Order: sequence, then structure tokens, then C-alpha cells
Amino acid sequence: MRTASLTRETRETRIEVSVGLDGSGSYDVATGIGFLDHMLEQLSRHSLIDLTVRARGDLHIDFHHTTEDTALAIGQAVSQALGDRGGIVRYGSALIPMDETLSRVAIDISGRPYLIWKVDFSRPKLGEMDTELFKEWFQAFAQASGSTLHVENLYGENNHHIVESCFKGLARALRTAAATDPRAPGAIPSTKGTLGGA
Repeated sequence: MRTASLTRETRETRIEVSVGLDGSGSYDVATGIGFLDHMLEQLSRHSLIDLTVRARGDLHIDFHHTTEDTALAIGQAVSQALGDRGGIVRYGSALIPMDETLSRVAIDISGRPYLIWKVDFSRPKLGEMDTELFKEWFQAFAQASGSTLHVENLYGENNHHIVESCFKGLARALRTAAATDPRAPGAIPSTKGTLGGA
């Protein structure tokens, strides 16, 4: 089993995360931010990555630090669980419809972090969460997991549907990319012989 557990602690947050890449999509998530919990549950269920998250943060200020640090911790745990990334498929993509919304996500878990974010919202908040924080979450996840990540909402009207389709798209793309390749067991999927770096 490719698993990792870690604790990330700063003066602003304490995040405890466990992931199991070869799981069944079971989750136990508590960040103190209801909408973020809902999105992380979607991420776990649709990627089939087992995910446990316990977050305590300075929510009396705002949700920024907890949102970003949760993504950093999850991304770091995913990276650790991947090890040297030998034997993985490496690339994944998903086109996710949700009622009137359609979003596209593509990922390369190469060790080279980069985010392209083409998602707009018509409302400043979903529940109590600022919609601008979703880009921050995806940016932090890409950075910490070592992933090139492209997220694009092709069209949609309902802001809840837009962001949920992005998280589900990441889940399905990551599920494909992190899977072990039965045709190349243990092989590094790069002509360089290594993943990560320039």
C-alpha cells in the first residue's frame, strides 16, 4: 500500500493528514470549514484515495490559512506516498459534467509544480467560504504534490457546481495518473530516468 501520514504545524494552523493511494475512497475530514470538507470528501471518493484530515486554524481571522495549509499537507502526503513515482501512469485527465456545468482537468504528477487556472465565479462566497480561495487550494496542492495541473471551467452558471466539478475533475485525473501501470511495473515514466526538477 502506498500510504503517507504527516503533520504540518505553523503559528496559524495545525494539519494532520493521512492518505492511501490504493484505497477505496473512504474519508474522515474535519477542517472547520464545511464547504471545504465537502470538496475534500469528493476528492477522496472519486479518486479512490483514502483520506483523513484534521485541521485546526485561525478561522477567527479568515479561512485563507486553513484552506491553503490543508492543500499543502494533502499534496505533500500524496507526494510522499508516490515515492520515486516509479511504475505510475503519470498523466491523467477528466471532463466532468455537473448539470449545466462542464469542467476539464488535466494533471502530470511529474514532480514539476505548475498551475493553470481558468475558472471564474459570479459570487464572492459559497456558504462562508470566499470563492477566491479555491484557486489558492489548487495552487498549494500543485506545489506540494509536484504536479502540473490545468483546471478549466468550460461553461456553467451555478458556482457550487463549478467548483465541485473542478474537485471531481482533479479526483478522476489523479486517480488515473497515480495508478500503477501494469505494462511498466516499477519503471520511471520519463526518458530522463527520473521525475522532478527541471
